[in-house]
Amino acid sequence: VQLQASGGGLVQAGGSLRLSCVASRGTFSVYTTGWFRQAPGKEREFVAAITYQGGSSNYADFVKGRFTISRDNAKNTMYLQMDSLKAEDTAVYYCARSLYSTITRRQDDYARWGQGTQVTVSS
Repeated sequence: VQLQASGGGLVQAGGSLRLSCVASRGTFSVYTTGWFRQAPGKEREFVAAITYQGGSSNYADFVKGRFTISRDNAKNTMYLQMDSLKAEDTAVYYCARSLYSTITRRQDDYARWGQGTQVTVSS
C-alpha cells in the first residue's frame, strides 16, 4: 500500500486546514491509521490515531479539542481536520498505517508512511 498526504498549506493563526491521506495500491484494511508531525529541529511526534471503523481515536494532548481525525474506508481516505491552528502547529504532517487494529501511538508500530505535507501557521 502507498499513502499520499495532501491538504497542507499556509494559514494564519486561528485558521483551519483539512489534511487528507489516500491509500493506493492497497487499502487501510483493518489497521489503525494515524497522523504524526515533525517540526524543524524536532523529532517526529504523534498527533492522532483512529481504528478501522472509527470506534476509537486518540489524540496528543496538544491537539485535543482542536483537531479531529476521521476516515472513510470506502474511499480509502483518512482526514485530519485542524482548527484553531497555532504557530507551534507548524510542521510536516505524515500519515501512516499501523501493524495493528488497536490504537497505538508508537511510531515503531506503523509500517507504511506517506511522504508528508507541509503545514505553516503564521502568527
